[in-house]
Amino acid sequence: MPQRYKLVIFDWDGTLMDSAAAIASSIQAACADLGLRVPSDEQARYIIGLGLHDAMEHLLPELDAALYPQLVDRYRHHFLVRDAGTGLFPGAADAVRKLHAGGHLLAIATGKSRRGLDRALGVTGLADYFHRTRCADEGYSKPHPGMLQCLLDELNVAPRDALMVGDTTHDMDMARAAGVDGLAVTYGAHGRDALAGSTPIAFMERHEDLWRWLEDHA
Repeated sequence: MPQRYKLVIFDWDGTLMDSAAAIASSIQAACADLGLRVPSDEQARYIIGLGLHDAMEHLLPELDAALYPQLVDRYRHHFLVRDAGTGLFPGAADAVRKLHAGGHLLAIATGKSRRGLDRALGVTGLADYFHRTRCADEGYSKPHPGMLQCLLDELNVAPRDALMVGDTTHDMDMARAAGVDGLAVTYGAHGRDALAGSTPIAFMERHEDLWRWLEDHA
């Protein structure tokens, strides 16, 4: 089958890595540590994919910005504890390797920090399969299209030849703003009802469905 997309861009947390629950609970624990209002699961999951600064600003608008570093530090403490128990979704590594072997350019656009993504890529052994990666602390945070625009420019790919795969409205809105097709997965941070408003080209209810779709259509 002819290759539909030259470049496939993945979000990381909640799309390739089964880490949405760990992120949400770490956010809640960090707020509790500092005696702040503890967000609900839905509120904590909503900000997954944003850069940490933007996430805290959205989640706790009443919080003095001078306290952001403390909150981020407590979040990182709790996440590193929980992160040891997270892993890639079953089949994710094989899917990435198959796309790479099939000639696709592969990239990551994530709300993680550069340090966090590099650590995750090292642990999973997938670093060599991605041609480019962009993180929230290197420029604009999602849903601004800046991450995708940088990746498209660096890899010399037209927007129509790229696909963004993600689990949040931030991913889908970023894709739409960049003129890139967005493929939504509903097993991560945001549910189907929320994702529907961002008009993805399709919904993947299970990670197995995503790997099969990419094999058949990407």
